[in-house]
Amino acid sequence: MTLLAQAPEPVEGLTRTQQLLADDPLWLILIKVVALFAVGVVLTLVMINAERKVVGRMQQRPGPNRTGPGGWLQSLADGLKLAFKEDIMPVMADKKVYFIAPVISTIPAFVAFSVIPFGGEVVIFGEPTVLQLVDLPVGVLVVLACASIGVYGIVLGGWASGSPYPLLAALRSAAQVISYEIALGLSIVAVILYAGSLSTADIVASQATGWFAWLLIPSFVVFVISMVGETNRAPFDLPEAESELVGGFHTEYSSLKFALFFLAEYVNMVTVSAMATTLFLGGGMWPWPLSFLNGNGWLMAVAFLIKMSLFLFLFIWLRGTLPRLRYDQFMQLGWKVLVPASLMWIVVIFAIRVFRNSQGDLSAILVTVGIVLAVVLIIAFLVPERSEPDQVVELASTYPVPPLDLAVPTPSRHKLRPRADDRPEPALTGSDPKEAE
Repeated sequence: MTLLAQAPEPVEGLTRTQQLLADDPLWLILIKVVALFAVGVVLTLVMINAERKVVGRMQQRPGPNRTGPGGWLQSLADGLKLAFKEDIMPVMADKKVYFIAPVISTIPAFVAFSVIPFGGEVVIFGEPTVLQLVDLPVGVLVVLACASIGVYGIVLGGWASGSPYPLLAALRSAAQVISYEIALGLSIVAVILYAGSLSTADIVASQATGWFAWLLIPSFVVFVISMVGETNRAPFDLPEAESELVGGFHTEYSSLKFALFFLAEYVNMVTVSAMATTLFLGGGMWPWPLSFLNGNGWLMAVAFLIKMSLFLFLFIWLRGTLPRLRYDQFMQLGWKVLVPASLMWIVVIFAIRVFRNSQGDLSAILVTVGIVLAVVLIIAFLVPERSEPDQVVELASTYPVPPLDLAVPTPSRHKLRPRADDRPEPALTGSDPKEAE
């Protein structure tokens, strides 16, 4: 009754969610902003500690078990340790860019939280609202834009360090994000077509009859693979690559600046996990046996956190299981597998929708034939070409080495007459046989 009494009057052109968010007072908006920041920081601390414990159990060794009950305060202790460490800046670093790069990486990760619906309608201190900061008509594009802007901090951080290793890692990261950002965006196209909106709240509402993870399985698989590559996590952690690049783009960073890079990485993991939950797992909606709980906004938030935790566990599982890919394998997976597969799947969805709407019209048949031809062309481009050996091999140094086409000649049947220089020397004379040797 209280909710109905205080509910605002409907406004033409606005959905129920947008109307509630538009009527939020300033103090409620500030509470939501602080809550989103706290959720990002707390989940980062929990994620770091959980990763150490899960990977430790996978490798048959104990994880953190000293600081706090069961070692669960180890991440907090590490954060405090980084805050009190000495802040060292390289001599050749660009001071202004060196300082602002971690900030550029961290801020977009938190901004992406603003458009994610964590639950349904609730009442906070007598004010009806929704567990979401803002519902934009282009909410999905906001998340993609924040993910794209975050790479600028990595590139600028590697360049401003004045060291070759961070610069190389920054260039790797730029190529990696460009490659997998395309596949990530293409995987969302099918969701937008079926939902008919770019709003995250509308996408969640459109999954009331069924989750897109089952209806759009290829898009779901491409999105999960792309989000791992987008966040620079194993087995796609090529920008860091400790065995090759010392520490990656943040090699020359220490103290709080390094902590900001570390925070940005884990907040990005939480963001893409929340986005995957929103796009493909129905947001905070409970599945069928527990669907009666969907009327409670706070319980829907619990369901959202459970689904998001499954994706976070997937990040840990991949890190403890799979080895790092080579750079050429990584690029081939992005450009030759994920992008063509996403394009082909989008064309198939267009054909299905056109065929349903046209009810067997001639144009639908032509579109279907065009899809078949497109699939054939894509498969033809995906077939690898026959690799031929290189004709010219450049040596890495001037040290004399035998040629690659060296052929050992067969021994001749005719024995050559030994020359005078090749005759054996006469044995030494003496009583001791060792002297003769």
